[in-house]
Amino acid sequence: MFFVSDLDGLKSKTLSVDSEGDWDFYWCDISWLRENFGYTYMDEHVRVCHFRNHYELTRKNFMVKNLKRFRKQLERDQGKQEAAKCDFFPKTFELPVEYHLFVEEFKRNPGITWIMKPDGNRADDSKDEVAVESYVVQRYIENPYLIGVIHLTNVAVQKTAPDYDPEKGCKWLMQQLRQYLTAKHGTEAVEALFRDMDNIFIKSLQSVQTVIINDKHCFELYGYDILIDKNLKPWLLEVNASPSLIASSQEDYELKCRLLEDTVHVVDMEGRLSGKEKQVGGFDLMWNDGPVYSDDGSFDGGINLISNTRLGCINDRKKQLWQLFKPLITQKK
Repeated sequence: MFFVSDLDGLKSKTLSVDSEGDWDFYWCDISWLRENFGYTYMDEHVRVCHFRNHYELTRKNFMVKNLKRFRKQLERDQGKQEAAKCDFFPKTFELPVEYHLFVEEFKRNPGITWIMKPDGNRADDSKDEVAVESYVVQRYIENPYLIGVIHLTNVAVQKTAPDYDPEKGCKWLMQQLRQYLTAKHGTEAVEALFRDMDNIFIKSLQSVQTVIINDKHCFELYGYDILIDKNLKPWLLEVNASPSLIASSQEDYELKCRLLEDTVHVVDMEGRLSGKEKQVGGFDLMWNDGPVYSDDGSFDGGINLISNTRLGCINDRKKQLWQLFKPLITQKK
């Protein structure tokens, strides 16, 4: 099952564990997972926050490799139109493996800007060997969507601006972004944009569905870096295995508390969910062996097949959680 979160609602509890003793739920970092997962006995109910080979999606070179392979598979099985739904990542090459392909593309498009960064591989099993430096080269999106004259980046960059206000921060809720874009471009264009972002979530996860090591002890909270260009096309830049949970403002702190609480609800250590829920707090079920549609609305006597996602829409998260868990609270009484 794939869930996506709209992050709107309630405050969170704080969980703590002693990694040296008995524990049930471990919010571990990826270095602990790499060093300990294969050597740690886990009871049936224990959960950790990463899959062993999460890097199939969270290392950019692996992500692109899997997306390219998945696109070819879709074109072979379902045709070019379906395969075109994977055209949401910039042209990317891994060096030195794809050096000659990159040179050909570079010559074919002179004047194009490219971004180059290390591929993120920090494996320890080759300490005695001479390491070959590997890089990912990706075409730069030269027409990013600007709000005013501001090119939105991350907080680490923007907080250095002389007029940065740490109380207000520089982040918008998804609802605020959607309202702004709707006012500027109209409902139809913005609904298409958000459908395209939904498509990115689903297709990227499908691209690694057959390669991720499925383990009942594991779950993931991915952070998607998506850039919107001036034509309202979303581009997937990368997926983070450990998105930052450090708050940059009070509003950001409350948002991340809600995110963590809803994640724990979805993981469901207490076994309170039936497995049929379409929404859990700020998370919406988007895919379950096929697209999941909203129950809302109909037209001409038929069902209005709208994707079950409230991404960027007003979501009464607190009310939804109360409705979800009220029967269980009543039973306990």
